[in-house]
Amino acid sequence: MINGYTMTELNPRSRRIIAMVFVFALTLLPEGLTAQGIRYPATAKSDHVDTYFGTKVADPYRWLEDDTAAAVAKWVAAQNEVTSSYLEQIPFRQQIRERLTAIWNYPRYGSPFREGGSYYYYKNDGLQNQSVLYRQNNPDSPGEVFIDPNTFSTDGTVALGSLAFSRDGSKLAYGISRSGSDWVDVVLMDVATKKTSDTLRWVKFSGISWFGGGFFYSRYDAPADTSKILSTKNENHKVYYHRLGTPQAEDELVYEDPSKPEAILGVSVSENQRFATLSVTEKGSKGNALYLRDLRGPGKEFIPVITTSEDDIYLVEETGFKILLYTNRNAPNGKIIGVDPEHPGEASWETIVPEKPEVLTSISSAGGRLFLKYIKDVSHRIYVHDYDGKFEREVAMPAPGTVGGFGGHAEDSTLFFTLTSFTFPSTIYRYDVPTGEYTLYRDSDIDFDATAYVTKQVFYRSKDGTRIPMFITHKKGIALDETNPTLLYGYGGFNVNQMPSFSVTRLAFIEQGGVFALANLRGGGEYGEKWHEAGMKLNKQNVFDDFIAAAEYL
Repeated sequence: MINGYTMTELNPRSRRIIAMVFVFALTLLPEGLTAQGIRYPATAKSDHVDTYFGTKVADPYRWLEDDTAAAVAKWVAAQNEVTSSYLEQIPFRQQIRERLTAIWNYPRYGSPFREGGSYYYYKNDGLQNQSVLYRQNNPDSPGEVFIDPNTFSTDGTVALGSLAFSRDGSKLAYGISRSGSDWVDVVLMDVATKKTSDTLRWVKFSGISWFGGGFFYSRYDAPADTSKILSTKNENHKVYYHRLGTPQAEDELVYEDPSKPEAILGVSVSENQRFATLSVTEKGSKGNALYLRDLRGPGKEFIPVITTSEDDIYLVEETGFKILLYTNRNAPNGKIIGVDPEHPGEASWETIVPEKPEVLTSISSAGGRLFLKYIKDVSHRIYVHDYDGKFEREVAMPAPGTVGGFGGHAEDSTLFFTLTSFTFPSTIYRYDVPTGEYTLYRDSDIDFDATAYVTKQVFYRSKDGTRIPMFITHKKGIALDETNPTLLYGYGGFNVNQMPSFSVTRLAFIEQGGVFALANLRGGGEYGEKWHEAGMKLNKQNVFDDFIAAAEYL
C-alpha cells in the first residue's frame, strides 16, 4: 500500500515505477543478507469492520492502533528485535554511525536578538539534547548561559518552549512542556537576578503578549481528573490577563465564547502597547476572525475587523495612524492592508503592499521597516518596505536557500538573519537597517567541505504538462549516468513548503557518491493556494504523477 492506495488501484505506470524502486532497494542489501531469511512475528487479525456511507470495510489490524495496550507493546518489541538483529549484521553500520556522530557534533547557533539592554541567542554545542539560551552585552561580547533546559530534568523530557520578554526586557515569561505534551507551564523570571516566581498552568495553544505589568495568554480550565489529561477534550479556550506577583486564580478573564467551544483564541499586542488584536480560529475553518481593542481607551470590548474565518488575517504593526495587518482575503498569495482603528471593518481596508505572483510567507517589523519574505521558485526572497508600503530594496542573498530572522524592535538599527541550503547549515549575517548592507557574522564549524558539492534546480514536466521544480545535490564532477544511487524525496500535501534544508544524514549519503533529489510536488504551498489545491482531494493523483515524472526525469 502506497499512501493509502493498494498496488492494484494504481495505474500501470505507477506500479512500474514503484516496482523499480523496490528492486533497487533489494540490490542495496549487504552481501549475505537477504530478506527471505527473516522470520517476522505473527500478527493477529481481528474481525473488526467499519461502515463508511453504507460500505463495510474490514480492518483486521485495528487493534494495533491502541498504542497503550500490552498486546501492542509486545508486538512492537518483537518487531524491533527482528529489525535490530538484521541491522546489526550490516558490516559497515558502525562506520556510518561514527561518521554521523562526527559531522553531527558541531556547534549550532541561532540569530542574536535584542531585549532590553542585552542580546540573546541559542547555541547547541553539538550533541546536546536541547539548545541553550545565552546572554551577551552586545553581539561581539562573550555570551553567558542564561537558561539551560538540559538541566530541567535528568532524563531530558522537560523542554523549553517559547519566550516572551517584557517591552523593557526586565521580565521574561517562558514555556516548559513535559514528555512532548502540548500542555505548557508558563514560568515568570526576573531577568536581572534570573529568579523565577509565578507559574501558570493548563496553558495550551497560546502566545504570550505583554502589556503593562502583565501579559495576555490563553488556556483551558483545569481538568476535573488530572490523571486523564491525555484523553480530556479541549473545549472552551479562554484568554486571560495575568498581572505579575498575583496568583493565577486572580487572573482576569478577557474573552471567551461558549457558543464556539472548539475555537482557539489568542491575543497579540502591538509593539507600542496601544492596540490588541483577538484571533478566533474555529475548528475546520481555513482562517480566522479578527477583533481589535484600544488598550488606552475606556472600554474593554473587542470590535470586529472581520467576523468570517475563511481567510488568514493577523497583526503586523501599528503606525499611530493605522493598523497594519496581513491577510490572504481576496489575495491567495497574501498582502498587507491598513485599517482605521476607529472603524476597522472591511469597508475601511486600504491596500499597503499588494499581492504579488509569489507567495508572501511571513513579515517582520523592525528598525522602522517591514521585511517581507516571499517564496520564488522554492527559494526565499526578502523585500524591504516602509510602513506606507513603499518598496525600498531587495536583500540579495549570497546563495539560494531558506532565510530566517530579521526580527527586532522599532528602534533597532542592527538585525540578524540566517541562510540555509542543502550543503551548509544556518549561516548568520549581520544586517544594517539604514544602509541595507550585511556582513558575515557567524559561520558553522562543521567537518564537511561544502565547496566540493553542487546543488542545481531543474524543472520537468509532469504527466499533464505542468512545470515542476526539483533540486538535485551531489558531489562535483561525478557522472550522472545511472551508476550513482539516488534518493528522491517528495511530499506534496497540506500546503507544506519543501524548502532547501540542511540534513546531516543526507551528507553521509552524498559523501559516498549518492545523489539527493527533492521534487516540489503539487499539494504543497510553494506556488500558493492554487498549487496546494492542485494536489488535494480529487486532484490527489497529480501528486503521484509529479513524483513519477521526477523519477523518470532522473
